[in-house]
Order: sequence, then C-alpha cells, then structure tokens
Amino acid sequence: MGFKCGIIGLPNVGKSTLFNLLTKGNSAIANFPFCTIKPNIGIVSVFDERINNLANILAPKKIINASIEFIDIAGLVKGAAQGEGLGNQFLNNIRDTHAIAHVVRCFKNDNITHIYNIINPIKDIDIINTELILSDFDLCENAILQLEKKTMFNNRDIEKKIYVLKKCFNHLKNFSMLKTLDLHQDEQEIIDYLHFLTIKPTMYIANINEEKESEYFLNQLYIKANQEKSIVIPIYANLELDLVKMNDEEQKSFMEAFNIKILSLKKIISSGYNLLNLITFFTAGKKEIRAWPILKGSTSVQAAHKIHTDFSKGFIRAQIIKYTDFIKYKNETKIKEIGKCRIEGKEYHIEDGDIVHFLFNI
Repeated sequence: MGFKCGIIGLPNVGKSTLFNLLTKGNSAIANFPFCTIKPNIGIVSVFDERINNLANILAPKKIINASIEFIDIAGLVKGAAQGEGLGNQFLNNIRDTHAIAHVVRCFKNDNITHIYNIINPIKDIDIINTELILSDFDLCENAILQLEKKTMFNNRDIEKKIYVLKKCFNHLKNFSMLKTLDLHQDEQEIIDYLHFLTIKPTMYIANINEEKESEYFLNQLYIKANQEKSIVIPIYANLELDLVKMNDEEQKSFMEAFNIKILSLKKIISSGYNLLNLITFFTAGKKEIRAWPILKGSTSVQAAHKIHTDFSKGFIRAQIIKYTDFIKYKNETKIKEIGKCRIEGKEYHIEDGDIVHFLFNI
C-alpha cells in the first residue's frame, strides 16, 4: 500500500465526483447533503512509467504498482465535531489517513445547491477547518485527562506526553491548526498515536469550471494556500469524469480543447508523494516487478522491513542498481561486470528509483 488519502469538504462541492474520477467507481452523486453516508473506499494503482520500462526489458509474469487508498466521507457541516450531520462518525473515518484532499467549490451553478446558499471558498475552508480543530481539541483534552489519572506513578514518559499534549491543547484552543505549531520530531512522535486531523498534510482540490467566476475564486484560494504553505490543485471534476470514459484519441482532443495538461489523478498522486516526502524503490525479476513507496531518507534495512519483517531481522546486505543504469544496459550481468551494481549495508539511504535485491538470513 502506498498511502491513504481522505477526501473532505462541504456537501455538494464535488467530493464524490472526484472520488469517481480517481477510482472510476460508482460512488453516489446527488444534489443534496449527506448523499454519501458510509465512506466510499477505492484503491488506485499509481502510474509510474519506470515500472513499465523495466517490464519491457524483464518481461515479468506479474507487475505490481504502488497504490493509493482514497476514502470519501460525507460532506461536513457546522457542528460536525459535535455530531451534526453524523460529523463525528465521518471524521473518525479519516483519522488513520496519511493526507487530506480538501475539495473546495470554486464555481457557480444555479442547478447545484450550496448548503449555505453562497459561493465563498475561503469561508467554506474556514468552516471545515474549524470542525477539524474542534474534533482534535476534544480528542486532545480527553487524552490529557486520561494521562493525568496516571501521574501518581511518577512516570517521566507520561509527564512528557502531558507536556506535549498541553502544548497542542493551547494551540487548538486558539483555533489554530496543529500543522502551524512548532513541534520537534520527538514531540510529533509522542502524539502520532492520536492521529490528529489538523496536523495531516493537506492539498486543496479546487473544483472549477470554464466561467470567469471560477478564476476569481481560484485566485482567492491560492492566496489562502500560500499563507498556510499548502498546495492547490485545480480540476474540472465533471469534465474529467467524462474524460476517463473516452478512448485515447477522444481524450487527447478533449484535453487540448479545455487546456487540460495532465489528468487529476496524476497531479494528486505526485502532490501526495511530495506532501508525504515519499520516494519509490523497485524489486525486479522475471517473476515480478514491484514498486514500493517509502519515506525519503529511509535506510536499506527500513526498506527491507517494508517488504517483510524477516528481511529486516535477517538483513545481510542490499544489492543496488540505479534505474537509469538498468535502462541503459538492460542486463544485470553486464551491469555487474562494469561495476554499476553496488553492495550496501544497513545504513545506506535508499534513493528514488533504486532497484534493490536484499540478501538476508533467518
């Protein structure tokens, strides 16, 4: 599995349309709030041209791409954190995701209702972010109360947890997202178990159309995103939903007509990888070629653990071939002969595109 991405937003902003676009699924789409009651879950293969190029050389029996799990929850409303519109239940569905795609309506259409009867992307974002903050506030407060019951044991780890959580609590109390709080790496690790929503990397998905108002709304969104150091991905959700049903020739013509350079799925995947600081390494052979997403800076033994715990427990060494060398020479034996195959130990940092063969003993 690559990573999990939760899709959030107000009702009727295009979340389920985006989900269908990404997964080519049949999530319910309707012009009323809470159309999606149970979360829609779809697993999408990550397109990577490199894995196809490797397959052309090795002709493996099986190709396994990296993947993303998209979780589309029902539209959130004011009071969601207190359960309005089943909001608490919906928010819990995305707590274990790695990133959030926040869909924002940046178009006018009299045939599609807005739950608050006005198109205002910034206000819409503030409504959702407020609910995320309130939900995290409650979670943080309860966690502190539970830990304070254990302080009689004079446990330093508990005291440290309480200190960090109170730091978070005070930040949330000021209606600020935890991603804007200055936390050290060890402090982030202490609160990881709570899966706070406001600390997750977020990309704004601007659902636009070809009208001039969309451009105005989009510019507003860019300004806000720049202030937060977030990213914005504009998409023509309804247009692209039609696109994925076309053949290659029709699709190319359609994309040129509407100046669509790249499909949303690819933009969201690449943005998600950047947000989460992910890279991809490969295991490759005649039986199987597989892409493995991993955090940038991971060591070879951490990469081995990604495949199987036995690989990391019995790790001996890793054989590394660069993707560009494999494509150039097309033969592992030749690559070894010219010294382009490296043998690395546990502390080697995996690089994007590395083709890795692990040697281990258990």
